[in-house]
Amino acid sequence: MTSRRRGHVLLAAVLALGTCQLVAVAQAGAAPAPQAAQRPARHVFSTAAASFRGAVTPEQRATRLEAAAAGLPRLTQVYNVPALWNNGITGAGSTVAAIDSYGDPDIKKVIDTYDQAHNLPPADISILAPAGAVPGCTDQGVDTATCESWRGETDLDVLMIHIMAPAAHIIIAATPVAETEGFTGLPEMMYAIDYLREHKLADVISMSLGATEETFPSFGSIKVLDPALTRANNAGITIVTSTGDQGATSPVLTGDGLYPYRVVQWPASDPRVTAVGGTVLHLDANYHRTSPDTLWPDSGGGLSKAYARPSWQNGVAKITGSSMRSLPDLTMEGISGTSESAPLFAGVLALAVQLHHGPLGQINPALYRMGPRGTEAGIVDVTTGDNSYGGVTGYTASKGFDVVSGWGTIDAARFVPALVDTLRH
Repeated sequence: MTSRRRGHVLLAAVLALGTCQLVAVAQAGAAPAPQAAQRPARHVFSTAAASFRGAVTPEQRATRLEAAAAGLPRLTQVYNVPALWNNGITGAGSTVAAIDSYGDPDIKKVIDTYDQAHNLPPADISILAPAGAVPGCTDQGVDTATCESWRGETDLDVLMIHIMAPAAHIIIAATPVAETEGFTGLPEMMYAIDYLREHKLADVISMSLGATEETFPSFGSIKVLDPALTRANNAGITIVTSTGDQGATSPVLTGDGLYPYRVVQWPASDPRVTAVGGTVLHLDANYHRTSPDTLWPDSGGGLSKAYARPSWQNGVAKITGSSMRSLPDLTMEGISGTSESAPLFAGVLALAVQLHHGPLGQINPALYRMGPRGTEAGIVDVTTGDNSYGGVTGYTASKGFDVVSGWGTIDAARFVPALVDTLRH
């Protein structure tokens, strides 16, 4: 059986089986972490996404979006994006897909309302449900609060992409099962990635979500989900994911607890994706920096227990002191959670797609070649902060590459052409 066919069979098996049966198809790996069973697994939403609970109408969601992100357009100036726009690089001809459980059927109306209030051009948005019909938030079997929070996450994801790349086409790939810790909801998302690839619909995929590696049946079992990511990379699709919002720790499978030791989240830990952590910006009233960006203290990051160090991280092996994959690779503003950081960077990549005249593919090898060049390549070091959280000692940002901030953050006007040039050479 070819590897391509085997990947489809594994994904089909994952989709066909319930979460509790996934051990039967899991690959061999490290022993599973102890898992409580008192309450169902859940997804931990950012404060911004959770603020959409109770917002039933598109008008209500537009009001919540305004409250959560009133000053968001400032980031175009902060990241020096207008310098690209002034040269015609606005994301035209590129497509970014955001994968979200449930999505928001009224996304266009919500974003249009925000755009009108902030003098932004209308967003070009499509909605797909590649993994099956998406239920409503009050349908039987759907947790309403969770569904409404996912709608908020969807609205925020689209807005982050849109403010960076106003001419990009944005697809919401909505899935019918809420993603939580462990496998739940992820098979449907991998199916959505395959659909986007097979139909040549996306250049960049953004995923503002994650599940702690320890909440899977074993570390090896996570890799059942890898084939869809591999196929996407091979088709030229760049995948961007958030690193999580509990610093060096992360939620356990069930209940409200956190792991009492360092952990990281998947898919950010997967070498097939570019993992983006969070920073805090220090700005004056005119959105000029008063001091360098610092690490957002809740930003997820650390060392994977499931994935070995990829070859493109060999150059930073002495810094990480590990044979495992280090994450994040970069950081952007994350005060609304790293679910803000990932789509912001996805929007920047849409600008690079336009300049490159086509898909970028897996950018990490190029990124790690650019990193040592620093500001010349549009990479701005983050040297202050750590991600200790919940009593778990985290990692500390320092000069140059470090585990918790990766290479740092970006100056888009320099980063985008430097990335394209590096990919071409």
